[in-house]
Amino acid sequence: MDLSLSPSVSDTVCVLWGCELNDTQRKAVFEIAEDLLEHQFFIRTMCLSAGASKEMHVVEVQDRVGEYCKPVPIATLHPMCQPMVSFSGFELMPPVIFNLRSGQGPLFISGQHLTLVYEEEEEKEVFSSTPPLDTQ
Repeated sequence: MDLSLSPSVSDTVCVLWGCELNDTQRKAVFEIAEDLLEHQFFIRTMCLSAGASKEMHVVEVQDRVGEYCKPVPIATLHPMCQPMVSFSGFELMPPVIFNLRSGQGPLFISGQHLTLVYEEEEEKEVFSSTPPLDTQ
């Protein structure tokens, strides 16, 4: 593969995102505008608040991958034994739907939204102004 012909990233925009799920707001949606840019969304942490109910809290997520995608549980939190979970490299394709499947919360989710802008490198020909050296 010739890497000189591949597009390069000319600009990256990083925005932090967060939401709260609780007994009155059980669902949160991360959406993007339809454009020609590449969008990446990474979940960073999920944590219970100090006032969270003493029960199991299950969070499920659903993203755009696949035509008939179903929600998948990704975290089970409890204030006494696991009040927080951190993710590394957990990338989802927007739009992303978070749902508090069980528990009353409050539960906080933080994530990172990256927008990549690609720049097409024009193929440049470099001409040498010096004649080739005679190796004889």
